Amino acid sequence: MAKPKHIEIGDGLLIPILYEDRSALAIDKPPGWLLAPDSWDKTARNLQLALVSSINAGDFWARSRNLRFLRFVHRLDGDTSGALLLAKSPGALQALSRLFETRQVEKVYWAVVEGIPKGDHWVCKLSLAPEPAAPGRMRVVRQPGAGPDHQGRRDFKSQISNLESQIAKPAETHFRVLKTGRSTALIEARPSTGRTHQIRVHLAATGHPVVGDVLYGSAAGRAQAEPPQIGLRAVKLAYHDPFTKRRVEIRAPTDEFTRQFGF
Repeated sequence: MAKPKHIEIGDGLLIPILYEDRSALAIDKPPGWLLAPDSWDKTARNLQLALVSSINAGDFWARSRNLRFLRFVHRLDGDTSGALLLAKSPGALQALSRLFETRQVEKVYWAVVEGIPKGDHWVCKLSLAPEPAAPGRMRVVRQPGAGPDHQGRRDFKSQISNLESQIAKPAETHFRVLKTGRSTALIEARPSTGRTHQIRVHLAATGHPVVGDVLYGSAAGRAQAEPPQIGLRAVKLAYHDPFTKRRVEIRAPTDEFTRQFGF
């Protein structure tokens, strides 16, 4: 009997399978689902918990593959949809995680942003750190000035900046404009690093936050998403399989996403 091309979880949600081999399975992650350990049950939309529960229940999509283990290798924000890689064994999880940690995975996102960027392409290298006053948010940290004040000492503001720069992590994202509309643009984002909310914060810092972004966007931008959804989608993953050494390229469909946001 043929293996289903979708994963069906508890509430009847069908999640398309984009790619599968002996060690990995990639899905088209739906928006609104969090990626957290399966022991974390503070939400009904913990995708890892839903997958584990379905496997343990012997649901056909898992049983037909003789699956006993499935764990996300990397993270997508809860509201972000698109290509998500899952490992089929602890050994595969370790090997595939190492690829992400050593930046050997090509990651491509599409983002719909507020406004029209002036340039066709640019690179943002602003470091990122948690926002102390707002748990769950990130912010950019710019390098402090190196000059002393008139008394030969750095002022208090400079001291604070130095402390912030010590906890900030370097981040780099390459952006390219794909299409422009009347008040929004479709952007390709290629992150070289994998910091929390990296693409969203970098775009907001350049004056073009992602449409529908409740954390970093404007009220007007949030209203442009209909139905309400963030304009960010993981469209491609590519890497060399650590076991077979062959190149793997995984793509998520984009037609529905672009149509939803007017492109």
